[in-house]
Amino acid sequence: MPEFLTVAYAGQPLWLWFAFLGFICTLLWVDLGLLNRKDAVVSPAKSAVMWAAFASLAVAFGAWIHFQYQPDPQFYNDPENLNAQATLQFATGYLLETALAFDNIFVIGLVFAFFKVPREYQHRVLFWGILGAIVFRGIFISLGAAVVNEFTWVLYFFAAFLVFTGAKMLVSGSDDGDGHMDFNENAVLKFLRKRMRVTETIESHNFVVRRPHPVSGRLVAWGTPLLLCLIMVETVDIIFAVDSVPAIFAVTRDPFIVYTSNIFAILGLRSMYFMLAAAIARFRYLKYGLSLVLVLIGLKIFWNFLLYKQLHLVPYLEPQWSLILTIALLGGAILFSLWKTGTKEKAQKA
Repeated sequence: MPEFLTVAYAGQPLWLWFAFLGFICTLLWVDLGLLNRKDAVVSPAKSAVMWAAFASLAVAFGAWIHFQYQPDPQFYNDPENLNAQATLQFATGYLLETALAFDNIFVIGLVFAFFKVPREYQHRVLFWGILGAIVFRGIFISLGAAVVNEFTWVLYFFAAFLVFTGAKMLVSGSDDGDGHMDFNENAVLKFLRKRMRVTETIESHNFVVRRPHPVSGRLVAWGTPLLLCLIMVETVDIIFAVDSVPAIFAVTRDPFIVYTSNIFAILGLRSMYFMLAAAIARFRYLKYGLSLVLVLIGLKIFWNFLLYKQLHLVPYLEPQWSLILTIALLGGAILFSLWKTGTKEKAQKA
């Protein structure tokens, strides 16, 4: 193995980072290059199978973390049972990021509706959106890891932000909007339309096409509404990263666990989009459970870093309790949502 691949980056050798990225790129190549080469509508059943496959891979990766991963002790408070801690943190981070993706799914659905993207092209947009998310999440997490591990007090800022965000979500309640959104006044979209040549309609799955220049008549590159849609999907992911990146750093300080749990959750988001997009209204009370989880994770930082580590006033809150409470709150919110909305639908049909 070349010596440079053994150099540590964020606590792990470069070869491990490259191996993970290579694994993810292989999965995406199999997805679009082999299984979904033709434009077709992804059915809810196929979407469920895709999500189950990615979720199974996440579970398998969690098992690899437990048995083979070599955690860097500098990112953990307890020097004992590092693999068990890393596994629990990966599982908690994965569940949290998956839950945070529900609002992302709703907004992506609004973006598709605004640009009138045919259903058979939506999978392609989400596929390329994943590639952008892999890059941007890597940048955000690298910056976050550098800041958090150099200035631990930043975690208190993250904690306060999470508590504030969770409380705000809890007070604001569920969204009762009409399911439509006008992006015409969006600053990013206005900038793109002013600087780019864009066709009026979506004619194929291509993001860029060649059309005659309106003045010279020579063939030049034109963007399509599908390209604008892709950029808006990337913009949505960047906006949601403002919540998700602090949330995952509140769960673990290990950059490799932060990044891998993020990527597996994003892969699951894309695959379960077609399964949940039409039924997102059934999960309207999930926001309450998620808001409580964000408050819980924020308070956990104050508990473990301030009250335990600095002031020695309380016992250490073990990672498994965070995982148990996260599952209980999110699972309870999902079950209550399904029961409540199901009861409402039956009452309307009666």
